[in-house]
Amino acid sequence: MREYDLYVPLHYNDGRPIEEEKLAALKRRLVEEFGGLTHFPQENEGLWKVGTHTFRDKVVIMRV
Repeated sequence: MREYDLYVPLHYNDGRPIEEEKLAALKRRLVEEFGGLTHFPQENEGLWKVGTHTFRDKVVIMRV
């Protein structure tokens, strides 16, 4: 068996929040495709660097 963690952003690049229905639709699709999922709803901070600029993102984790 394999596990995959999906780091799902909570905001678009322009700062607007991702619609709850889109997140719910993603959950339904993952359950349909993989037979289940574990959702870690606590917000996490993702950081990555490109050149000299550091990007930050708020994410939740979905595991299939």
